Amino acid sequence: MEAVYFGLATGFGVALDPFNLFLVLAGCFAGTLIGALPGLGPINGVAILLPIAYGLGFGPESALILLVGIYYGAEYGGRISSILLNVPGDAGAVMTTLDGNPMARAGEAGRALSLSAVASFIGGTFAVILMSLFAPLLAKFAVTFSPADYVALMVFAFASLASLVGKSTVKTLLGATIGLMLATIGIDANTGVPRFTFGIPDILAGIDFLIVVVGHFGMAELLTLVEHQVSGKLKSLPVDKSFVRWADLVKCRWTIARSSVIGILPGTGASVASAVAYGTEKRISDTDKTFGKGDIRGLAAPEAANNAAAGGAMVPMLTLGIPGSGTTAILLGALLMFNIQAGPMMFTQRPEVAWGLIASMYIGNVALLVINLPLVGLFARMLTIPQHYLTPLIVILAFIGIYTIVGNPFDLLMITGLGVFGWFLRKLDFSLAPVILGFVLGSLFENNLRRALSISGGDWGILVEDYKSITLYLLAVLVVVAPIWLARRARKMEGDATLEG
Repeated sequence: MEAVYFGLATGFGVALDPFNLFLVLAGCFAGTLIGALPGLGPINGVAILLPIAYGLGFGPESALILLVGIYYGAEYGGRISSILLNVPGDAGAVMTTLDGNPMARAGEAGRALSLSAVASFIGGTFAVILMSLFAPLLAKFAVTFSPADYVALMVFAFASLASLVGKSTVKTLLGATIGLMLATIGIDANTGVPRFTFGIPDILAGIDFLIVVVGHFGMAELLTLVEHQVSGKLKSLPVDKSFVRWADLVKCRWTIARSSVIGILPGTGASVASAVAYGTEKRISDTDKTFGKGDIRGLAAPEAANNAAAGGAMVPMLTLGIPGSGTTAILLGALLMFNIQAGPMMFTQRPEVAWGLIASMYIGNVALLVINLPLVGLFARMLTIPQHYLTPLIVILAFIGIYTIVGNPFDLLMITGLGVFGWFLRKLDFSLAPVILGFVLGSLFENNLRRALSISGGDWGILVEDYKSITLYLLAVLVVVAPIWLARRARKMEGDATLEG
């Protein structure tokens, strides 16, 4: 515990620096504005603003604090469009629409938005407290990992993708494969042989992480926004003067507590956590069949769960160097851009970055509550700004951010091409998060595999020598097989029930 106290003292010393404190508040505010725009969830907000944060020349701890503020702000901002427009800001906000939008249609938009803010605050704070307590212990254990263990860890991470994101397991794994293919482009570091460059000199050094992120998320999302704009789908509901009451919080107290625990459990992304929390609460509390009709518990459950999951996704990123979500994959890429290797050694080698990030999340949770409760009407008015003004502005920000850093016109063509490709994948109902996860983990997977085989002199048996590797491979098989078995079991039980009826 002494190490935790010392670490938090170091972190708050960094986060409470006046400049870094300003960056936390600015990140939360900007993230909420971006998240409030339909479709621009946390992953797109961080992707679009990453080039600007990197290009401004901040230190790594300051840049990461700003990006985490944007991440947390956009997590909440996405709930504004979910409740007022019935358009989820991201996959984690899908369940929020079920009871949040009916409340808004019933004239209780203010009550829904303020309850959402409080539930998000409790879920997020619960996750950060547990992160503070257990992340250093996990990091201490992870120091013992060999390259072969890291290969097994990467296999487990790829297997986990199937349950974390996307509706189709096949499409999720295909997306991760596309990311792995993009990661192999460029000159092989070991042999010096160009791979998949097709004679184009501009990609001999590989495709920059920023290009992939801004192209696949920023540009693809903007093309989708233009589609919505042309079709005229977006119509917002007004925010009234209603506000969350103490009786609402008392009624939802156990709902929020249960959902926060569900959100922090390992292996649950925000979308899975919110769906499981909503389903659990519906089974426990929906005695009057009011869920889906504007029940406050049906709104509080997914909100607490997905914000707890957002904090929980940071744990494997900081301690193992394995992103727990699409957004943390972008944050991991940001660390690599600053030549910081996320993982167990970061807590000892760069404690100001690791603990500063954790401390900024405590501050960010409080800042979001303070910012959002009185200013929710202002953020809601963002939805009334015509999309044909906002879309070009976001495109200009993305292009300027990329060109300022790389200074190569070819990269502007690259983000446009990747944007069209990403938009095409979205039309085919692919989730783009696995592409980014595959791209970020690809080089780590290849480097550790080569390191392990170099140690063993080419003997593949080294990959299954240690108990940690074997355990991770078994967990990977379980993660892939268990959902298939459970789905088949559920279908069989439904069939038996039909025959009995």
